[in-house]
Amino acid sequence: MELGVKTDGSRSGEKTHSAGAGFAVALLAGAAVALSLGVYAKAHDPAARPLFTLGFSGMLPMKAWLTTAAAVLLLVQLTTALWMWGRLPGAGSAPAWTAPVHRWSGTLAFVLTLPVALHCIWALGFASDETRTLVHSLVGCGFYGAYAAKMLGLRTRRLPAWALPVLGSTVLLCLLVLWLSASLWFFTRPDIPKF
Repeated sequence: MELGVKTDGSRSGEKTHSAGAGFAVALLAGAAVALSLGVYAKAHDPAARPLFTLGFSGMLPMKAWLTTAAAVLLLVQLTTALWMWGRLPGAGSAPAWTAPVHRWSGTLAFVLTLPVALHCIWALGFASDETRTLVHSLVGCGFYGAYAAKMLGLRTRRLPAWALPVLGSTVLLCLLVLWLSASLWFFTRPDIPKF
């Protein structure tokens, strides 16, 4: 069966094929990032000490508070994304400032996660001694893979319409699980200084 030729010279099956290929490339790159982080974190010997604490009393408070700040910024991301896509009930059309707020809140959230990831990988390594730490290690690697896939997806032409919301939701879900499996655990421990 021959593909029909459209007015722009492309064939009718081409758009679907290109969209699927672009999405597959973004997913494969994200998987490579996640796998690379996991392999390195598991293979190297953890230092068991912080590189820096950014004024906090230790590595755990620093990680918990930076992850909490990133999670709050991702809620800003979710709200602005829903608004821009016309899915925020009762909000009407998104004003012009929502796109820059979305972009910069995401950038800042990502930057806040970098010292956390550095300490998780370098100081603690890939932890698998209990269910909570195993989930945290797996999802932490997955977060950066999902983020890489989303960033590539933003720059991929002819991505399926559902792809960016799925990739963005995956990033948000991963950070939520990271916060629940580490920051919430930290904040509910009475024996650890909170700052």
